[in-house]
Order: sequence, then C-alpha cells, then structure tokens
Amino acid sequence: MVITKNIIIEGTHNRPILVDVFYVADGTPKPILIFCHGYKGFKDWGAWNIMAETFAESGFCFIKFNFSHNGGTVEQPIDFPDLEAFGNNNYTKELDDLEAVINWVYANSNLKTEANTNTISLLGHSRGGGIVSIKAEEDSRVKSIISLAGVSDYKARFPSGQLLEQWKQEGVMFIENGRTKQQMPHYFQYFEDFIANENRLNIERAVSNLKIPHLIIHGSDDTSVSVEEAKTLHQWNPNSTLKIIEGANHVFGTSHPWRKDNLSNELQEVVDVSIAFLKT
Repeated sequence: MVITKNIIIEGTHNRPILVDVFYVADGTPKPILIFCHGYKGFKDWGAWNIMAETFAESGFCFIKFNFSHNGGTVEQPIDFPDLEAFGNNNYTKELDDLEAVINWVYANSNLKTEANTNTISLLGHSRGGGIVSIKAEEDSRVKSIISLAGVSDYKARFPSGQLLEQWKQEGVMFIENGRTKQQMPHYFQYFEDFIANENRLNIERAVSNLKIPHLIIHGSDDTSVSVEEAKTLHQWNPNSTLKIIEGANHVFGTSHPWRKDNLSNELQEVVDVSIAFLKT
C-alpha cells in the first residue's frame, strides 16, 4: 500500500493544508474518497488512519486532510498547538479548504494512474458532514456523499440571547477541550461569517437540492449530535439512504489515541456500509 502523509498544499487563506493519500498501487485508476474531519478534530485522530487503510485495501484512493484553521500546524498536525488559527476558523474557510483539496486532486498528475477524478466522493464526520453536504450541492465534480454522524443545522449550534450578546461584546468565547483541557477560542468572526453566508451555509437547502447518491450514517447512542438530526437529513432528501448503527456513539466506539490495530465493531460497520454504498 502506498501511504503518503502530510503533503503540504496551499489554500486560499494563507495557511497550509496537510493532506494524506492512501491507495494500493496497481496502475488502475480508483474511485476517490475525500474525508473531512469534524469540530475539534484532525485527520490523524483516533482510528482514522486505520479507516483510511481499510478503504484503500477495498479499492479506493482515500484522501484525508486537516482544515487549514483546525488548530494544527505543519510541524505538529495532531492536536491544537495553534489556538489563534482555531479561533479564526469558520465554515466558509472549511468549504474553501475542501475545494482546494478537490482542485489539488484534479491537478495532481502523479495521481492520474491510480485515481479516477471522475468518481470523487466525500465523507464528512460530524460538522464535516455539513461541509460535504454543502460542497456536494455546489460542485458538480462530487458524485456521491456520506454524512457520518453529521449535523443538520449550523445555526442551532451557536449560542443565542444573552450568551450571543456577551460573545459579541467580548469578541471571543472559550470552549474547553475535554481531552487536552485547552481553552479553545472562537472569535466573533465565526458567527459574523455565518450570518453573512447564511443561505450558502444552510444544510437543509443543500441537502434538499442534492441529486447524487447520499448516505447518512449515525449512531443510535450519539450524545454529541442527536440521531434525530440524521432522520431530519433523510426527510429533507428522501432519496438518501439512512443507516442507524445501534449502540454506536459519536465516534463509533473509537477514541484518541487509538492503540489497536483494527477498527471498532461500530466503525468497521460504518466502513462496510460505506463501501457497499460507494460500489453500487
């Protein structure tokens, strides 16, 4: 298997995007699957590397990346050494980053013998599920998408009332990372950017307009993003396929760091369902 990690590509926001590529080299152009991590996530979190290898072994060119403002750096792509960048992240930057990755895949002559740019699919976890839904609706190069524990409404995840007013007045709001114990900033530009681009960032609008194959996977025991959000996505696009994995949590039985050599049963089921969907 060919695994190339931490390829540096330039986005449109003056910060590098780190990309990983996984495939089995056999000279045959393979369908491409691009993975988008979620909030407080990164491409090397938990079992994502083993997931990437599993997709590659099943005949895909699997690509994952760090969003430019996820809080990682080129030197330290895992966790969040750059909280200033994290605080300046927003949804439109993540959409631009994903576009930069798709453009890079299209322009990369080294991949041409192993990757088929006519079959690009997107896989997004959590907040990334919304990103791939919006991008798929606006970019005809995307042929199918998978929302994995994906959110259905970005606006509902912002504070309101007095908390929103306090955020506006102070200019920054801090969220503790339960694992690293860092106080992670969100500057008010995050909300301002959302309001300025609210129609584009409306997941209901995007999902309702999808004309490509659309798989929605969610764990029944997800306490971070309710399984009801998956059911809502499915209602907005009745042509989508909904798969609820019983007993699965938001990260499908995995954690960071992931010390095992294989996937959890729940994440293995995610991969199996996804491969069957992508191959039909």
